[in-house]
Amino acid sequence: MNTTGQDASGTSVRPPGRASIANGQLKDTPANRALHPTVTPDSIFSAPSLIDHAYYADTKAVIFNEDIRTGLRRLRDSNLMVDCIVTSPPYYGQRDYGIDGQLGLESHPKDFIDNLSEIFSLCWDVLNETGSLWINIGDTYWSGKGAHKSGETKQGARRFGLRPQDRPGDGGWARPKQQLLVPHRLAIALQDAGWLVRNDNVWVKSNPVPDQVRDRCSVSHEYIFHLTKSRWYYFDRTDVGRTQKSGRVLPPLDTWAAKPSSGAGKHRAAFSEELVRIPILTTTPPGGIVLDPFNGSGTSMSFARKQGYRSIGIELNKEYCEHAVSHMKNLDSEDTLDLEI
Repeated sequence: MNTTGQDASGTSVRPPGRASIANGQLKDTPANRALHPTVTPDSIFSAPSLIDHAYYADTKAVIFNEDIRTGLRRLRDSNLMVDCIVTSPPYYGQRDYGIDGQLGLESHPKDFIDNLSEIFSLCWDVLNETGSLWINIGDTYWSGKGAHKSGETKQGARRFGLRPQDRPGDGGWARPKQQLLVPHRLAIALQDAGWLVRNDNVWVKSNPVPDQVRDRCSVSHEYIFHLTKSRWYYFDRTDVGRTQKSGRVLPPLDTWAAKPSSGAGKHRAAFSEELVRIPILTTTPPGGIVLDPFNGSGTSMSFARKQGYRSIGIELNKEYCEHAVSHMKNLDSEDTLDLEI
């Protein structure tokens, strides 16, 4: 990370931009205060009330193996506030993870969006006023054709018997060939709940799973929504911006080209590290905390760890928790080896 100094606690900090300084002093405005948010102290991050319930914990990371609502309420009740939430919920009707309490297999997409809205309302409670929420979510179509019968390997991995969208439907959202618009329905629901939608960033996939269709274009993108609680929030484009010849740094574009993840261990829908890079680097202040409430194999936590941030993950699947811990320990081993060399 590009840093030029340290605060009183020894945490690296960046200087404010030129526009925020007058007569050598930082102007006391909401925008400038957002550039220097107060982060959760280690005394709360490492409190026994949290650590005693964790699947894994060290000085930089905490993982909870429990229902997401339980985990978020635990953070809220411990007065722990995070700075950047970056996550990818299960997509509607795309996979059966074989875990009781999983999301994504609701009988109607509205029920799925309602469940996610409830979860993100709990995320609101644990997000700093200057924090950001980033959600990667894909879309799907209503089929109404019954269980999958194709022998195509890649499609077979995603179509597991009778999915919700394979049922007859209701003639409204749920009717054959209808694109459900799940990502934007979710964004609008969150907007109605008080979130400020800042971007519907587009992830352009360089090697997407092929669509077996003949009467529409093949899907090769997903969305990464950026939402905040207010108009003033922490955002530093230094590490990911576009530098002009004049030296001025412009924000990153809202189209991100990245290959889909090839998977992580037995996780069949692992998060791509390229997708968490811009969210974490732009909206996590020095000494801040990154939260992934749908932690999966722990990509967000691993990237945050490499950047020196603290992180928290919540995951219902114990096997995925094991993989996330293993990945972080491997990172620590690599760092130790580099120091020895």
